[in-house]
Amino acid sequence: MVNLPVAYCASAFGIFKITGDENGIQSIQLTPKKVLPKQVVPASLKQAIRQLTQYFNGRRKEFDLKLNFGDAPAFHQEVWQELMTIPYGHTTSYSAIANTLGDVNKMRAVGQANGKNPIPIVVPCHRVIAKSGKLQGYYYGLDMKRKLLELENPLSFAEQGSLF
Repeated sequence: MVNLPVAYCASAFGIFKITGDENGIQSIQLTPKKVLPKQVVPASLKQAIRQLTQYFNGRRKEFDLKLNFGDAPAFHQEVWQELMTIPYGHTTSYSAIANTLGDVNKMRAVGQANGKNPIPIVVPCHRVIAKSGKLQGYYYGLDMKRKLLELENPLSFAEQGSLF
């Protein structure tokens, strides 16, 4: 296994570890770190740090990064490509993605591919919800999913406070 360049991106959501090289970003992972490690950001990851920071600060709605899914199964890659068509601030369902890919009965397979997405945020798996409209499944938990959706669409996904 090749050691890929690594960089970290701090946000209000936590510190994310990004790996990738000139062939593209291969992973983005939330870390348990509370403090941004001292780092020299590799040239191949500077755009990813810049774009993620803009996204987390509400100044970016689309990513323009080269991605590298490696040898992931073709179906997973199809699902991830479809996720990238979901507009900022919008959601879709697992069954709608399965239908778009040609087989509504593959909604569980879509959910499994969603859960194995190695490049969350950029490949916005958080924008997929249950057909009923309920939040469902997210590797980093439903609280993180709600916060990401709230960042993108506060009118629809913000937690509602008490009126009293």
